Parts: sequence; C-alpha cells; structure tokens
Amino acid sequence: MRIAETTAACSAQPGELAEGVEACFTTETPLEQCPRYRRVVSPSDGTAPDEQLWRLVRGPLASWALFTVVDLGVADELAARGPTPVEELAQHMGADAGVLNRLLRTLATEGVFVEQEPRTFANTPSSELLCRGAGRWYDAIVVYGSVYQALAELPRAARTREPMFERVAGADWWTFLERNPALGETFNRLMQAGAQERVELIADLEWRDGATVVDVGAGNGTLLIELLQRRPTLHGVVFDLPEVVREAEQRIDAAGLSERCRIVAGSFFEGVPPDGDAYILAKVLHDWDDGPAARILRNVRAATPAHARIVVVDAVVSPGNEPDDAKWTDLVMLALVNGRERSEHEWRSLLASTGFQVERVSDQLVEATPAKVATAG
Repeated sequence: MRIAETTAACSAQPGELAEGVEACFTTETPLEQCPRYRRVVSPSDGTAPDEQLWRLVRGPLASWALFTVVDLGVADELAARGPTPVEELAQHMGADAGVLNRLLRTLATEGVFVEQEPRTFANTPSSELLCRGAGRWYDAIVVYGSVYQALAELPRAARTREPMFERVAGADWWTFLERNPALGETFNRLMQAGAQERVELIADLEWRDGATVVDVGAGNGTLLIELLQRRPTLHGVVFDLPEVVREAEQRIDAAGLSERCRIVAGSFFEGVPPDGDAYILAKVLHDWDDGPAARILRNVRAATPAHARIVVVDAVVSPGNEPDDAKWTDLVMLALVNGRERSEHEWRSLLASTGFQVERVSDQLVEATPAKVATAG
C-alpha cells in the first residue's frame, strides 16, 4: 500500500502492506501453490460445511496468537537458546508460563513451533520466519496487529462506512504512524520489501528509448531507481511530498543516477509534473476510495500528453467465486485507510471516468492511455 499524502514517518516505497501478505514470498513457489490462488477452505475437498465454518471462525485466534508470540519475541529467544522449557522462556520475556504454553502448543499443531518434550519448545522453519530481521513475516504480523484491532469495527462499518482504524485509534493510519515511529519504521520495511516484485512487473514492459517516466507517489524512489538501472536509456522523475522525497534524493545520488533522475516535490491532490512519457502509480490508488482516487487520476490526466500512458500497479480482483487474496486484502484496505482493491470492471470504470482508455489489464497491472476526444463534424 502506498500513499503520497503521508509524512516522513511512512515514507517508504510500500506495499501492499497488503501485498506483503498477498504475494508469494519466494519466487520458487509454484503458481498453483501460491496462497493467492488457493482457498482457505475448499468446498471440493470433502470438508463438511460445519468444519468449513470452524476453520474460518478460528482464523482470528491464530492471527492473534501469532501476533502475541511475535510481540513477545518468542522465535528470537528460541533461535538464540535452542529448545527451551516454557517456564524459562516466560521468565526471560516477562510472560505468564501457563498462557505462553497454551499459545505455543496451539501454534505447534499448525507447524509453527514444535513441542519436543512436555512444555519444552523449539523453532520450526515456519516459526523461524517470525524472527526479527528474518524477512517480511515479522513486519507483516506487527503491522497486522493494527488491522486486527480495526476490524473489530467491521460490523459498524458495514452499516455506516465509518473509517474503522480512525475510530479505534483516534487518528487516521498515517497520523498514527507519525505518532508511533517504531511502527512506522516497521511498516516502511514491509512496504519496501515489495518493491522488487513491482519492478519485475514493469521492467519488461515496452519502454521507448529516452522516455521520461514519472513515478507518482514515489516514496523514497526505490521502484524508479531500480527501473532506471535496468533500463539505462530511460529518464525519471520522483514525485512525492517534500518531507518524503528527501530520502529519495540521497538514494538517487548513491545510485549514480542524478543526471537521469530528478526530484519534484508536491501533492498529487494538487497536480503532478507535466509532459512525462509514462506515469507510474504503484500501490497508490488502492489507498483511496473512488472519489479521492478519481481526483488523483484527473490530475495525472491533466499532465499527460496525448502520446503518453499510465501504468497502474495494483491488484485486479478476480471475478465471481474465484479464490483471490486480493478479496481479503480489500478488507485490509477498508479497515486501515478506507481504501479498496478493484476488479477489472471497476478499474475500467474509474479510468474511463477520469479521461483514460484502458489498453491492457493483467493480474497486478493496468495500462491506460489518454482517451481520444471526439471532434464535431
């Protein structure tokens, strides 16, 4: 999830916070095994209807159990100590041994930790992913703690569309990150971790030699820097709020791209740099409901020459009953920022209403060009 209207506390090149969970975490994972393409429960696997419901009902229990052991730092302790009696773990971490034992024995049934002897636990390959610095999962679970809290307001939001996170936290998500810099740093890491996947989506597109690519809501410039490194004939513009692009300038200098990439500070709600050959909006529009998203796109359209195109990097929700993690992360966007993931139909409608003609739609990519204006006669 990325938003240009943020503060320096959340200036990373995000992610789907959402994509930190919706994408496969290793490129070696076969497509058919990727979580994005599998149901949590499948009506065709012979599971009884009540068992299907129970698997869904217990989902929050597992989520909160994972969050709690991450918050306590259990995986890190076991990585340092090896198999450890729960009483020793609890004493070292300031936890209750009885509650900790119940958490670990439950997670062990799912392969997260293992009880090697009665009340003595060790890490498994899955729980090792929960160690600080081991990868995205630690950061994802820390951030998702805020999602879980916000979702307690989902029944109310279903009736009123009232922002959920703001109701439980007393501030919107971005302000909350600014006030809680440790969480903001965790969120930044999670979002930046998805930059490589976004680069893979756009790097092999057709790019005209010498073209200028404007990254709208570019954050710290990670995506555009990587693209320019792969495509040495391109030029770039990093566009984001003044307090956000300061880091981007340093990163551009460090990458040796100062002659090919420049910084423009501003708000995409007020306008975007004109005369680019391509405009990238990567994990920007899903942060916003259709009204604000349309405002952003109209500003992009006003700046876009007739020959240019826009490249939207965002989920495209599968139709019907097709399993798709984007349908779940859509609820995450609703919970945190009142944003949304969109289907192909919704993307086409939004872009058409703001002066664009969709040229191509794929799993995580929408390409569009300025719509031709009909002339009289």
